[in-house]
Amino acid sequence: MTALDWTVLVAYFVLMVLIGVWSRSKIKTVVDYFTTGGRIPWWLSGISHHMSGYSAVMFVAFAAVAYSYGITVYVWWAMTIGIGVGIGAFLFAARWNRLRAKHGVVSPLEYLARRYNLPTQQALAYSGAALKVVDIASKWVAIAVLLNGFTGVPMRWGILLTGVVTMLYATLGGLWADVLTDFGQFVIQFGAGIAMFIGVLAHLDGVPTLWTMWDQLPAGHGHALNGPYTPIFLIAFLFIKTFEYNGGMWNLAQRYMAAPSGSAAKKSALLSSALWLVWPLVLFIPMCAAPLLVHPGKPEQSYVELSQLLLPSGLIGLVLAGFFSHTMAMVASDANAISSVITRDLAPVLVPRVRRLTDAATLKMARIVTFTFVTVSMLIAIATNGEGVVLKIVVDLVAATMGPIAIPLMLGLLPWFRRSGSRAALASWGIGLIAWAIVKYGVGSTDQTLVVALPLATSLVVYVGLGLLLPENRPEVDELVDSLDTDPDEAAARPDAVLS
Repeated sequence: MTALDWTVLVAYFVLMVLIGVWSRSKIKTVVDYFTTGGRIPWWLSGISHHMSGYSAVMFVAFAAVAYSYGITVYVWWAMTIGIGVGIGAFLFAARWNRLRAKHGVVSPLEYLARRYNLPTQQALAYSGAALKVVDIASKWVAIAVLLNGFTGVPMRWGILLTGVVTMLYATLGGLWADVLTDFGQFVIQFGAGIAMFIGVLAHLDGVPTLWTMWDQLPAGHGHALNGPYTPIFLIAFLFIKTFEYNGGMWNLAQRYMAAPSGSAAKKSALLSSALWLVWPLVLFIPMCAAPLLVHPGKPEQSYVELSQLLLPSGLIGLVLAGFFSHTMAMVASDANAISSVITRDLAPVLVPRVRRLTDAATLKMARIVTFTFVTVSMLIAIATNGEGVVLKIVVDLVAATMGPIAIPLMLGLLPWFRRSGSRAALASWGIGLIAWAIVKYGVGSTDQTLVVALPLATSLVVYVGLGLLLPENRPEVDELVDSLDTDPDEAAARPDAVLS
């Protein structure tokens, strides 16, 4: 990297800290810290929702998939997310927002104590929080791999550098800082992505490369599904991403909650869906073309070598800043969501006096929890030193366990499942996780389709089946679920609406 590249990178880090400092002035209460009080415009909420799904893992692990198998990575990853978010625009987005507007919900898990019971809420909160720590550790590893490839900076220092900067702006600025850095990430990624896309076309055959390169690449690289990625895997991944990206990841539910209204949240989801279907193609086509241009020792290094081959001084710094922005924005987003769950759902149960804290003390606690979460995830990443954890964690662990955690959380919002109570929710969660553990570690299966699909299918069948066979009828659940059908202003205009 040249001095200009380093200047671009340092400028990015400074900007992130300044955003955190500026956002701090907009945070007065814990509601502002976690949901911005519903003041994020729909278009900014949509862009933030879209960008919160990226991390440097895409440019390490998924770049390796594109290098080894071709365009299938777009089909089973980005396209499934785009379709899933589009489905969620009509099912989930507005309902998340109305939980905040009508019931004062700040944490995505806060409503579960009323929808099911306290033990169900606690089980999902603890397991999800533990999963998120490991998930984010893998994100630190991915960005450290990229930094090491570009600059030679040791993995440990790369993790510490990105972690400390993220810790500063996430702790200071809450969700406001997250959303604004997501927008900055969008701008940086757009510039870096277009530069790489044009660089690949210019280095090969120009625009015709888009349709001629597939014949020059290894067999199967132009197929929608290739290698271990089968139709069953695709269907299972679609279900997982529909749950995950519509609130199962917790932080993405906050984007909907932060919009001004349920209808605005729906519009933000539709915008995010459209971006997922279009923009990743610009990012993945250069990765797919990489075998024609570079021959790295490991496929995970293919995007690094591609950038060094094609991009001039300055643009490499922009690409690297884009890598940082992906991971830092996602980590900040997850840290905010985890902090909301611990502050609102876990701590008041463990330490009852937390319920009596003042607004200022609760806000201070939220910042301390955010700081702690980032620190723990960094320590895990440093301890593993990135040995084989990136794609393993992101695809196997997160995707496989997200179904058991997300199904009770997400389906509990919908009126069709109102008879699935705490018994169905806990059984779905527990049996789904057991099914995953048996397949992954008991049987020792390496079949990605089985590892991903079985826990999801098991949880879904148990949740729906117990709701039908052993229904739980509770008037307060009916009232809660029905109240999510309309925005507060719409409900006020309907004398028959159920208000809480």
